[in-house]
Amino acid sequence: MTTPAEISEKYFTAWETGDFDTLRGLLADDVDFVGALGRARGAEECIAGLRGMGRILERIEVHARVADDTDVITWFDLHTKGAAPAPTANWSHVEDGKITRIRVAFDPREILAQQSR
Repeated sequence: MTTPAEISEKYFTAWETGDFDTLRGLLADDVDFVGALGRARGAEECIAGLRGMGRILERIEVHARVADDTDVITWFDLHTKGAAPAPTANWSHVEDGKITRIRVAFDPREILAQQSR
């Protein structure tokens, strides 16, 4: 059985490489996402949001990942085009091998400023 930490690692690798088929397979159909730049309900909305961020994503630099039986917190720098890296915390809840909830916290001001130029 795949652990929540392994699922989280696969999630970030798939997002960073643009492998949205793998990413979709890690999400529960009713996944709920809340982040600094929006909210998504359901896997298709979540994938659409991740694709959107993927257009400006340069890389993800993971610094730490802490997990228990159902929850994973990943601390990373979000590197995007034209903005300084954004220190970011991502909490994911995993049930039956799928991510069911995602919460992301970071300061989006530089990313938003870059996008408005």
